[in-house]
Amino acid sequence: MIASLTDDLSARKKLKKARISTLFIFLVCGIGLATWVPMVPLAKIRLQLNDATLGLILLCLGAGAMTIMPFTGLLINKFGSRLIMLIAALIIAAVLPLLLFANTSIALAISLYLFGIGIGAIDVSMNAQAVIVQERIGKYIMSSFHGLFSVGGLIGSLGLGFFLGLGLSSTVAVFSISGLLVLISISQYNNLLPHSEEKQVDSATLNIPKGRVLILGLMCFVAFLAEGAILDWSAVFLQFHRNFTESTSGLGFAAFSVAMSIMRLSGDKIINQFSSQKVVLYGAILASAGILLAILIPWGIATIIGFILVGIGCANIVPVFFSTAGNLPDMAPSAAIAGVTTLGYIGQLAGPALLGLVAELTSLSVALGSVSVLLMIVAFTFKEK
Repeated sequence: MIASLTDDLSARKKLKKARISTLFIFLVCGIGLATWVPMVPLAKIRLQLNDATLGLILLCLGAGAMTIMPFTGLLINKFGSRLIMLIAALIIAAVLPLLLFANTSIALAISLYLFGIGIGAIDVSMNAQAVIVQERIGKYIMSSFHGLFSVGGLIGSLGLGFFLGLGLSSTVAVFSISGLLVLISISQYNNLLPHSEEKQVDSATLNIPKGRVLILGLMCFVAFLAEGAILDWSAVFLQFHRNFTESTSGLGFAAFSVAMSIMRLSGDKIINQFSSQKVVLYGAILASAGILLAILIPWGIATIIGFILVGIGCANIVPVFFSTAGNLPDMAPSAAIAGVTTLGYIGQLAGPALLGLVAELTSLSVALGSVSVLLMIVAFTFKEK
């Protein structure tokens, strides 16, 4: 009896450590990815790039991520998610300084491609680990993991400026951030759940999204498209359609990001109380309504409120999709998540460019309105079981 109780307490302690360590890996991913954002204008100035060339180079990040994602499930099945997380984090940390030092367009493109490989691999593997931890705990906790990713994004986007504000050179600042990522990743490795505790499959073939994974992936595509639309087009919409200045046009995305972070950090409690089905249903409807409010009411404050509603509504949709994919029967979580994540990233990468084409043929309001329609389809398509 005492031995059984001791074993139970030991298992709970181990699981708690695994949860905390997984949270830190999501934080690492958010910091790493967002640190690149303030480096973009530095690269443009250093290499004297025009907008068209810079846009093509930026595609290399997404290309790297989408190259590795379909294979990450196989790698996790063979080596385990925690090893893939560590290797991916080390790649991110190693490549960050290269993004600062690249002195030719080709060097920057190659560095971004490698950076994308690191981001893609850590994205799939950390979500695979999170699904296992959630399954062991026995209740929904996926949103808190994605909440830490959002927090990492805020830290990363401000971190480089913080170090520069202390009087450090950009070189010292970037190496400091890389060192922090390495320190966190290595220190948390042993607390992550080992390969022996992960669901494995005998197949060593590449998993092409199909069936339920394909449907979840397409819905994830729409959710990432909505996030990408706000990221890439909110400032343009505010400046050219709501008469915001260049210095204030970023308020829309800032409001969206804060709303999303807050909702993700509180998402576990909401989903455990109301169910994943209701969160996707009402979240997608709210996000759809937010876009309509932003484009139909010709007041700046209404547009900002609309973007906030999109952040609130979309916040927990993607975590639910990843959690659902990771719990599909007869399929390893790593394989299902790899398929869903790949389609989602296509939405985030190619979706905003497609919206630009629609905007060119019609208007930006029509392009954003089409996202609202797609979100409504997601709302009534998703089924928890």
